[in-house]
This record gives sequence, C-alpha cells and structure tokens, in this order.
Amino acid sequence: MKKFALAGVVSAIAIMSSTSAMAQQAKPVETGDIIVTATRTETLLSKTPIAMTAVSGDQLISKGITNTTQLADSVPNVSIVRGNGLQITIRGVTSTDGTEKGDPSAAFLQDGIYLARPQAQEVAFFDIERVEVLRGPQGTLYGRNTTAGVVNVITASPKHKLGASVDASYENYNHINAVAAINVPVTETFALRAAVTYDRRDTYVRKASTDKFNWGPFKDVFAARLSALWEPTKDLKVLVKADYSLDDGYGVNAVPTSNFFSSAAGSPSAGVLSKPSYNASASSGALRTSNRNEQWQGKNHNKGAGIMGQIDWNVSDSLTATYLGSYRTFDRYSLGTINSATNPLSGNRTTFTGSYWQTSHEARLAYKKGPLFVQGGGYYFKEQSGIAFYILDPGLFSSGLAAFDRFGFPQDPTKAVTKGVFAQGSYNFTDSLKLTAGVRYSSDDKSRVGATVGGIGSTLVKFQTNNASRNFSKTTWRVGVDYDLPGVGLLYANVATGYKAGGFNDGCETGTGTGCALPASALYYQPETLTAYEAGFKVHTPDYVLRFNGNYFHYDYNGLQVSSVQNVCGGPCQVTANAATAKVDGVELEAFLRPAQNHVFNAMVTFLDARYGNYTPPINGANANFSGVQLNRSPKSVVSLGYTYTQPLANGGEIVGNAATRISASYALTDVGNGAFFRQPNYSKTDLSVTYNSPDKKYYVGAFAKNLENRIVITSATANGTFLGTASFEDPRTYGVRAGYKF
Repeated sequence: MKKFALAGVVSAIAIMSSTSAMAQQAKPVETGDIIVTATRTETLLSKTPIAMTAVSGDQLISKGITNTTQLADSVPNVSIVRGNGLQITIRGVTSTDGTEKGDPSAAFLQDGIYLARPQAQEVAFFDIERVEVLRGPQGTLYGRNTTAGVVNVITASPKHKLGASVDASYENYNHINAVAAINVPVTETFALRAAVTYDRRDTYVRKASTDKFNWGPFKDVFAARLSALWEPTKDLKVLVKADYSLDDGYGVNAVPTSNFFSSAAGSPSAGVLSKPSYNASASSGALRTSNRNEQWQGKNHNKGAGIMGQIDWNVSDSLTATYLGSYRTFDRYSLGTINSATNPLSGNRTTFTGSYWQTSHEARLAYKKGPLFVQGGGYYFKEQSGIAFYILDPGLFSSGLAAFDRFGFPQDPTKAVTKGVFAQGSYNFTDSLKLTAGVRYSSDDKSRVGATVGGIGSTLVKFQTNNASRNFSKTTWRVGVDYDLPGVGLLYANVATGYKAGGFNDGCETGTGTGCALPASALYYQPETLTAYEAGFKVHTPDYVLRFNGNYFHYDYNGLQVSSVQNVCGGPCQVTANAATAKVDGVELEAFLRPAQNHVFNAMVTFLDARYGNYTPPINGANANFSGVQLNRSPKSVVSLGYTYTQPLANGGEIVGNAATRISASYALTDVGNGAFFRQPNYSKTDLSVTYNSPDKKYYVGAFAKNLENRIVITSATANGTFLGTASFEDPRTYGVRAGYKF
C-alpha cells in the first residue's frame, strides 16, 4: 500500500491536474473558472480546497447529459446507476438499501435540499444551472448521510432579464427529451422563471417472445418547476422554488444474471464465495434479451411535489444570515413480477404502494472580518412514510404459504428525525496560508411500526412484528490547510470524519412485544464512520492554456454498512449488517490543455484500491473471510480522454466536433446474501458528437452517438435464491439528434 501511495503522489507531482475540463469550459477560456457553493458560500472552483467537480448547465447540454446517471463519465471515481432508485457510489463507497428504512452513503441534494428517497431523485434533472459533486466526507457543513460525498443539483434561478430557451433531442429506443424554460423580470426587484420537461424512452431490455404483456416505456416523465426571486434591497434576497413530477413509465431494466455469467447460482459450500465466469462471447442483443415472463400488466405511477425557500440577509458588512427550508411529498404505486429461479416463465405478481413526506430547515450565520471567516448554524430534518409491499400467490414459492393469497410487509409509519448543530471557520495567517477547522454534532432518531403478514381475503395473519426504535448520535470534525500560489493555483490537505446513522432490520427485539425474539445485536446495525486523509493541488499556467488537478486520499472505515436480500423473514427481505472495517486508497488526476484556439484536450486518470478489511459474513451457515475483497463498483483504474475541435465558419457560426473515450478496469459486484462474486470485465466506451452553433449562439443543431462499442456494462447482479437472479446494466449504444434555441 505504501508503494501505491508513493506512486500516486509521484504521479500527482509529475502530472498535476486541474479542475475538471467540463467545469472549466463553463466560463470563457480566458479565466477557465466557475463559481461554486460547495463550502456554503460562493468561491471560485480553482480556489476551493476540496476534491470536487462542477459541470455547468451549458456543458450538460453540449455533452447530451440528460439524466443524473450520465454524470459519472465526467467525474472521477463516481458511479450513479439505477437500482431501487438512484444508487450513488463515490470512491467505492455506496448503499444498496433503497427501502423506506434505508439511507444512502452519498447525499443527493437539489438546491441544497437533501432528498431522502432514491426513487425521487432523477426527475430533478432539468433546467440546470450546474451540478456540484463533492468527493469525500462532508460531515461538517452538510451532515446527513455524506460519508461518501455529495451530489448537489443546482437548478436555474430567476434572473432580472427576459429570456427563454428550448432544448430537445431524439434518440433510438424512442427516447424523446425536451426542456423549455422562460424567465420574466416582473419588476426591477421581482422575477419569475418557469421550466417544464418531458422525458420518455423504451426499455433497453428485449422482451421474451413468449411474454404477452406490454412492457411499456421504461420511463414516461413530465415535470415542471416555478421559481420566484425577490430582491427588495441589495442586502436581502428571497428565493422560492416549487416543483411537480409525474412518472408513469414501467421500469423494466433487468435480465437474468445467467445472461452474463456461466452460472447464476450462489455458493454451493459453506463459507465460500462462488465465482461464476463471464460470458465473454455473448452479443449485446443476447445480453439484453430476457427469458422471463411478466405475470400481469406491469405499471408504475410515481408522483412527487415540493417547495423550498432560501432567504439571504446581509445584516451588516461582515454578518450574513441564511435560512433554507423545504417540504416535499412523494407517492409510489407499482405492479410488477418477480420470477421463479427454476422457471422464469412463472413467478409471482407484486404490488407496492408508498407515501412519503419530508421537511427540512437550516439556519446559518456567516461572519467575515479581515482574515477570519466563520459560519455556523442548526439543522432539522424529518421524514415519514407508510408503505405496503405484497407478493401475491405466495404458495408458488413456499408450500408453507399455500393457504394465503398474499405475503407482504405493511410498514406504517417509518420515521427519521435528524437534528444537528455545526460550526466551521477559517483564518488566513498570511495572504497565502489558510487554516480551516469545523465540527458538527448530529442526533438521529429512527423508528418503524410494521409487520410481516400473510393474507387470506380481507384477513391478515401476522408472522412477525417489525417494530423498532433507536437513537444514534455522533460528533464529526474537519481540519484543513491550504496554500495559495498567486497566479498559479492552490495546494491543500485535510483530515475529515464522516458518519451515517445506524438502523434496523425486520423483526422486533426480545421483550418488546408478543412474539418478539430477536436480540438487539441481530435487529439493529450500528453507525458507519469514516476518517479520511487527503492532499491535493489545483494549478494552471498564467494564461490558463494548461490546467492540472490532482489528489491522493486514504480512508479508514469502521462499521461499513452492507445490505443484501436474504430469505430470513419467511420470504425475501433486505438485511443490513456492519462490515467491521474497510480501507480505501486512491489517486485522482485531471488535465486540460488548449494548445491552440480551436483545439482542446482533456484527460482524467484515477487509481482506486477499495477493499474490505475485517469482514466475515455468514454464507450457507459458515463465516466467509472477505479480507481484501474489492468493494463493489470500484475499478482499480479508469482513464478518460477527450478532444474538441471548433471550426469557425464564414457566416460567423461554428461547427464543434467532440470525441471522448472511457477505459475502465474490471470491478466486483458481490452478492453477499447469496455468496456469489460476480465481476464486470474491463471495457471501453466511446462517444462522438458534432454540433452547429449559429453566429449569434441563439440556436444549435447536432448529432451524437454514445457507447460506439455497444458494450453492455453491468451495474448490479444477484444470484438465484427463491427468485430469479437478475442483472442491471448501463445504456447500450445510443444515437440521435438534438437542437435548441434561446434568447
């Protein structure tokens, strides 16, 4: 490991890399910089002493990034995939528990508001000002569930200028994506902005020829947002945003795991991981073809709505007060199928209903005087939900349930309350040298009232009570130092801690009620904590022709939370346990070069060693040794290369061509619950685009193709258990056209 760390540092010094080229292009190349709010105050990206990437709204459009999952190709050591909602992995750290009781390891924010449910996150992605991705624990200023990092989608706010825009694209798989926005200055101090989007596409999965049901579009989303900005004085700003979304798509995005691997079976031996080999000769079409049959017409009906407000008040020249509050609701309804492991043509129908609401409030004070800058405040968050998931005709998978017409999990209510206080300050000892220190105290109360039941007509028979309640708390801190290199860049180093609250599995603790027989150690899992060490630099030539960015990091994890589906509650249910320890080491390098006015090169290279330390999960009745096993979705190395050429035209317009490729090492996809070690082989994906921009930049037209190799990259895989093991995957080859107009 020391050799690895030394190699990373040497590489960093030799190559040095700058802020992401994607972000840097958001401003004219004369400055190559962008304003960000990662530290809860406005700073230049090149002067922000943390590992982060910012992608502007214009860059999202020019690269054809229309949803959050496509961000990963532009951000080092980040994976964003669809599981039970969005699953974000940063530097090998993630959470697969997307249930009502689960928490992510990386926080997803919209305009600074934490969105708790992974299923509600992707529709936020339209009319974007920029996206900020912070890598590493952000436990001081952000707090809740940020051990891996933060993804903050910042939507466009009203401006005091009349304007409008429309962007649309059409791809294969009948993918239509359209966004329209209008900005109206009502008075000199009041402005409104409205935006709508429509996003629809078919599934990438090829339906089994024997299936008589319509799989429908994968997604069919309509969303709208209305924003208002009031600035009655130069010292007071009030921003309010309300949004609504409706998704009626039927999200079939999985195929049998046996499409990809020689076997979809789990471990045949106690305490031993099975390691099925990859079907390297299978074509893209074969990998995406399902042999499963739906048991009825599936559907999704998801509806979300929310309102947020932010008030910024400059109390004096040195003191600023900020309030950030929100209220959100989310309703889910779906009809689906889970297929038999022995016969994919048969299976069980499923129903899911869920209703969620959340509210959050944060108040901050920021004081700046001379070399001192201090900010602090308090945070309150509450989420409550009621859900019911049922498997119909349970006798098909268990003869012991033959007398029932349904088996399921009505859980209502599930509650989570987080309270926190925090403070962070920095002091400039000289014009160049700055010390930063921060601390946060968090308290989390979690509870649930629920059951595992069997149904006979209108009668429910309770198999198990799923009641639990517990409080978790932790103090996290951060210490950092940075040194400004005037006209050249920045050096920085920091140590930070992170914390994610513990939780509970299904069941109830001995002595808390009738039939409750679980010890607390089996019912509850403990918090996940992290200490992270990082050093890096952001440098550039005085003319910004060459920009470099690099960092080295080391993580010590304790109690890493690992989730899997296991048959331990009369049927399949989500089980989370602490993996004792884990270690992560890595190097991230980025570079941007503009050797001539019309030529731009960018590169990104990452090295990552993310592995379990002490972890001995049970497999078939015996403990397995996971020491040194790679964490999921954490390739050892990734190289991304890009080139953009701009050809000016006689009429004042231009043609812009772009080519980019991403080369990834293999990575693990371990199904801990079934004792199976799957591996996605190394791969490459290449994208091409060409765009015509009008002389006044008011409109553009273009064509694009993504994943030219048509590589089907797996994002998750499960082994056969009671039900069919399934695998999900990234987008296959896509191509299309796009156009836009603005004034």
